[in-house]
Amino acid sequence: MSSASDDGRDRDAEGRARNARPRDGLGRPLPYGTDGVERQPEGVVRAPEDTVTEAQALLAAGKPFHAHEVFEDAWKSGPDEERALWRGLAQLAVGLTHAARGNVTGGARLLRRGAGAVEEWGAQAGRSRPYGLELDQLAVWARELADTVDKDGAAVDAEVWAPRLRGGGA
Repeated sequence: MSSASDDGRDRDAEGRARNARPRDGLGRPLPYGTDGVERQPEGVVRAPEDTVTEAQALLAAGKPFHAHEVFEDAWKSGPDEERALWRGLAQLAVGLTHAARGNVTGGARLLRRGAGAVEEWGAQAGRSRPYGLELDQLAVWARELADTVDKDGAAVDAEVWAPRLRGGGA
């Protein structure tokens, strides 16, 4: 539950700044009083397989911003040796978010950064399929999407471009 503070900023129950405005499916703030997409709760600790399943459902529904929040929870709560994996996956989701919002330069940059991060993590960890994730295919998907948004210079449909985390391409 959020409320306005003396400084006019929305705050959560612990007093941290937290924008209470509703959001659309790509995480963009909407005017107060508008119906938005339910936000992902923050700080949820999930089993890695549950993280992948929930993020996949959000990606398939065209909600990459919300999937990024699920990956961010895993990045912040998971073991140190997996943080780079989850951060790379979060970057892929944010890259898709930006590409869908029309920020093609930022989207392409984050997609390529995330692709490199998941590939590097997989090579260093000696694991190309952690939790069923197809890291090599995700990197190919991300670079293909980055090239597409660079070439077209236009927003993409997040649902159409949603990756299959456990294989099968986009």
